[in-house]
Amino acid sequence: MSVTIFSEFESEVRSYCRAFPAVFSRAKGEYLLAEDGRKFLDFFAGAGSLNYGHNDDDMIEAAISYMRQDGVLNGLDLNTSAKAEFIETFRTLVLQPRDLNYKLQFTGPTGANAVEAAMKLARKVTQRPDIACFSGGYHGMSLGALSVTANAVKRASLVVQVPGVVRLPYEGAIEGSVASQLRVLQDMLCRPGFGIDPPAAFLLECVQGEGGVNCASAEWLQGVAALARKLGALLIVDEIQTGCGRTGRFFSFEHACIEPDIICLSKSLGGGGLPFSLNLIKPEIDIWNPGEHNGTFRGNNLAMVMATAALRKYWATPHFAHEVEEKGLAVAACLKNALQAFDGQVRVVGKGLMIGLRFQHAEHAREASRRLFESGLLIEVCGPRNEVLKLMPVLTMDRQAMLAAASRIAACAQALLSRSLESETA
Repeated sequence: MSVTIFSEFESEVRSYCRAFPAVFSRAKGEYLLAEDGRKFLDFFAGAGSLNYGHNDDDMIEAAISYMRQDGVLNGLDLNTSAKAEFIETFRTLVLQPRDLNYKLQFTGPTGANAVEAAMKLARKVTQRPDIACFSGGYHGMSLGALSVTANAVKRASLVVQVPGVVRLPYEGAIEGSVASQLRVLQDMLCRPGFGIDPPAAFLLECVQGEGGVNCASAEWLQGVAALARKLGALLIVDEIQTGCGRTGRFFSFEHACIEPDIICLSKSLGGGGLPFSLNLIKPEIDIWNPGEHNGTFRGNNLAMVMATAALRKYWATPHFAHEVEEKGLAVAACLKNALQAFDGQVRVVGKGLMIGLRFQHAEHAREASRRLFESGLLIEVCGPRNEVLKLMPVLTMDRQAMLAAASRIAACAQALLSRSLESETA
């Protein structure tokens, strides 16, 4: 099929297809196949919505079996057997092993829906208007979610500034030790004369995805959590891209030993890429009135069926998380060893299998993505200047295949940086 049908009839708003100009027809495991026969190793994973790979046999079989039995597909918030099975499985395999006590709110199908609901609830609970968000943060493209997103280019479409937002520096955005950076936050929100009222909530990502794979330390996250408690504000952690094992734990906040008031989940929660979002809410703040927040497609039962299959397959034991963590360390070490001669030109950042190559010159990240696509590897860029090459491989990929791909990525970066240094010294 010619790509002209997309350029002629689809809106100009499309983006990923411009960076990856192929017509994909099939996908399995860690591979995408194009109509022209090209095969692509997936280091994009549907922007983090396909942690378990494409068309996992067990998830597909669960979905087909459910549909053949005429299972309810859209249940809104009706009680269904598929929802009951998901809730029980999530409670048993995710919450109980971590000694976590949350109620489940099924929001609309996207991560932005979850963020909107979380902010709305925080304002209702505290009766405060402001949400404190952080530099580098990304939380979605709907009005409220976009208002707390840091990227000015994305926010330009708002035209007007949405009120009720307090912007704070994420760890590393200002100079100084972690303690001194936390003191800045405390001064901004607690010292008389700054004119900033206590917010309803702090909203953050423990590892910022679109912001450039910025990782907050346990010390900083614990400091923000303590500040929230001091101010009587809620702590909302956006786990939309980091959740479901991406950082080597089911939740990225587990690394810091903190316990948010609200957790936003989506993307890989649906197991096989179907839209599905969820907020985990501390029971004491679940003060919603019936129907106060709703959405037609919050009852995607087919996604719940696939999500249940994913949880049972990968989260019944700690093995999968340990494997992801080990693979992440191996990939990061491979990249660091290969690129150590280019210190100052590129830096390896990230956690688990959410890894970035942060280039000093943004054009190197964009060119690396282009070259790797041409050689059969799908990988995107991120960061405020698109200066970070973002490794988001399918988590189930074989370790040796993953390390071989990491070597390909490192070789591509080496070639670009070597050429750049040669031109500078010529």
